[in-house]
Amino acid sequence: MLTEADVRRRLDAAALIGGLESAFRERYLTVQIPARTHIAIEGGVLLTMPCYDPASHVLGMKLVAVRNGVHATYLLMDPANGRPKLTIEANWLTDLRTACTSALATKYLSRSDARTLGIFGTGRQARAHLAVVPLVRNFERVLICGRDPKRVHLFIAEFGTGLDMHPATAEQCAGQSDVICTCTASATPLFEGTALRPGTHLNLVGAFQPSAREVDSITIQRARVFVESYEAILAEAGDVLMAIKEGAFKPEDLIADLHELVSLKKPGRESEREITVFKSVGCALEDLVAAELLL
Repeated sequence: MLTEADVRRRLDAAALIGGLESAFRERYLTVQIPARTHIAIEGGVLLTMPCYDPASHVLGMKLVAVRNGVHATYLLMDPANGRPKLTIEANWLTDLRTACTSALATKYLSRSDARTLGIFGTGRQARAHLAVVPLVRNFERVLICGRDPKRVHLFIAEFGTGLDMHPATAEQCAGQSDVICTCTASATPLFEGTALRPGTHLNLVGAFQPSAREVDSITIQRARVFVESYEAILAEAGDVLMAIKEGAFKPEDLIADLHELVSLKKPGRESEREITVFKSVGCALEDLVAAELLL
């Protein structure tokens, strides 16, 4: 069994970004990724996320309990008999693979001259995104927006060493950032879409249920929207589904999934002034790639 400490020591972010890029380009169309299941448990929900790559003979599944926080466990199994080969404590694995997926999207969709990173949230995903997304762009300033000013200042005190990092209001973070990462548990929009300036790229991470969204319909309507997976986004992503329900967006307005983006089957950013959105809800292939790197 690998502990959280083992995963933190052995899983390299740059290697994971490269592994995800290769996997979405070369393996995505042949791996088997069933729809994520949601099982109501006492005071929360249990998510199961299996993935099987028949070409590589690799089978894995993540179990995520969302109840007073998130606790994840990953199982690598023998596809010949389904027996577990390796059990991995997977909280950091989940945080890191999510941030690395955002970084991969940022590499393809943000402006090359992006200098200000804006992060909504001060929790685990915010910390992972702060550590990882700067690997693909040379940010000079970081803005942090959170509901609790004390937590924002503690976050900056802990992670701001050597960085030009500042607390920001929602309007400031939305209006002054070149790349925005929304890493919250909010069920309602964090800012007004009119605040975004041309050329901004957004990674929408937090909402994974149809009834929750971190951005409003104006944001989705103004942007070219890219997704991890069409099927998952149109089943779970309230950011997109609510915009569709309100008549501001149509499913056919989605530009590309991550496979199409990194394999250059469809274009990414086409101008310096367009707003781009990458919406993710988590893909089991990302977990499998991360687990493989731990073998």
